[in-house]
Amino acid sequence: MSSLPTHNPPVSSDSLPFWEGTNDDRLVLPRCNACNEVIWYPRHFCPKCGADDVSWFEASGSGTIYSFTVVERAQGRWGEQCPYVLAYVELAEGPRVLTNIIDSDPDALAIGTAVTASFDHAEDGRGVLRFTAV
Repeated sequence: MSSLPTHNPPVSSDSLPFWEGTNDDRLVLPRCNACNEVIWYPRHFCPKCGADDVSWFEASGSGTIYSFTVVERAQGRWGEQCPYVLAYVELAEGPRVLTNIIDSDPDALAIGTAVTASFDHAEDGRGVLRFTAV
């Protein structure tokens, strides 16, 4: 499993269902009931149409690498883990998330590589969303 630093993420009432899902290694996202937009980052209103009528669903956890870089140098605890991959992943449901690709050979990654959700756990047990190449 990944050895990337994992901090206790801030949790708000808007994002609580997302974090509760990560505790169980599930990707739970909000969807606008007015326009059907899947929302990232988790919040209680739709950034597309402005509606505040959202519901939560379990997403597939599947996606593809939209963009990425291999970080060769960094400071602190992150520097101790170089090289590591920082990426935008486009979820099968539509949104793009900024994340890490873990447990994957950086040299084997490319834009369009299929990935699946993977969860590291912070000190408080909360899951942190990351991805692994399929």
